[in-house]
Amino acid sequence: MKPNLNNVSLKISAGLPKQFPGDRLPQVAFSGRSNVGKSSLINSLLNRKSLARVSGEPGKTITINFYDIDKKMYLVDLPGYGYAKRTKEDKAKWSALTDGYFTSNKNIDSVKLICQLIDSRTGPTEDDYDMLYYLRESGLPHIIVATKTDKLNATEKAKFKEIIDGDELTADLPVIMYSAKSHLGRDELWRQLYAYCKL
Repeated sequence: MKPNLNNVSLKISAGLPKQFPGDRLPQVAFSGRSNVGKSSLINSLLNRKSLARVSGEPGKTITINFYDIDKKMYLVDLPGYGYAKRTKEDKAKWSALTDGYFTSNKNIDSVKLICQLIDSRTGPTEDDYDMLYYLRESGLPHIIVATKTDKLNATEKAKFKEIIDGDELTADLPVIMYSAKSHLGRDELWRQLYAYCKL
């Protein structure tokens, strides 16, 4: 049975792998660089304005946020990467926490899908490609969600898709064009999440 999207809450903001939830609910994680629009996308998916906190300062938050969706699944907001002004200490903390999600997560088999967010205006960055390579090597199912597509015209959207289709790391991945502003792609993304989580 599909979850009731009116029954959602922030389960925990985990700063250490030992704080990750211990239950066996399926997890869908959202990965992407700082300011790619992860929080806005999660709010759009859940039809909320401020459940996921949208930071005015990219890279400020270094926690993994687990959103409980009707006690049937988690949406997992991974901390953003690639923020140049982050200190060495913060970068090390980000790496350890994010790596811990994949390597020290006692429920890693509950991670059913990683949504790799890419800003449709800039296309994949070097950091995005590093993450995509990591995901491919990990063997975890992943798809691409292109954010901020309301800011593109038809030609620019076609160019973005051409870039994705032309790279070996991304050519075979499903791509969802998403706009948190207009909710373009919302239904399609939920279909993917339900399918991977078998809901």
